[in-house]
Amino acid sequence: MNKILFILSFFVTGLWASAQTFTDKALQQSALQLNTINTEGDYDKLFKKFTETNTSEKWQAFHYAAVSMYLKADLLSKKSPASAANSSITAEKFALGGTLSQPDNAENNILIGLITLQKIELGVYNDPAKAIQEVSKYIAKAESSDPNNPRLAILKAKSAEKSGNKTDAEAQYQKAATGFTTSNSVPGWGKQLIPGNK
Repeated sequence: MNKILFILSFFVTGLWASAQTFTDKALQQSALQLNTINTEGDYDKLFKKFTETNTSEKWQAFHYAAVSMYLKADLLSKKSPASAANSSITAEKFALGGTLSQPDNAENNILIGLITLQKIELGVYNDPAKAIQEVSKYIAKAESSDPNNPRLAILKAKSAEKSGNKTDAEAQYQKAATGFTTSNSVPGWGKQLIPGNK
């Protein structure tokens, strides 16, 4: 009887492990879709996938859920700033949730910096100057652990644009474009944020 229980528990554990691996793979495959989708509905579907994914890397699910809402807000900012603000706020909540388990993760810091700049553009902050200081802190944190990340270059470019430094912004966008082609940065989301790549 003990042998049967042992074999059964081993079998159940094996199924659980294979199911977990599958959902981790599904998470990565869904993350790759961030590079190719471009409609509100697609971003909503991905957001739902990320928030419902049962994965061992919960911070990644939160991170990619935040990315999908950030990119949706970027899309909406041209036609519906109020809807864009709601998506940006949702993105921030999920990005901050991801930092609970990964506080020094460069990807999280970059994303929160991008969301902060987006919210400044959308008029969400009462004190934009203070928010700009926060962006500088996120840049410094990300730079210390992943200085060649192409998304960091995008964050720097957007920050330079905000301060009116178009020359630096263009140089950072070029650095990001080069970074996406020369690095194995997986997933490569962010290319669509480079002017001319939409």
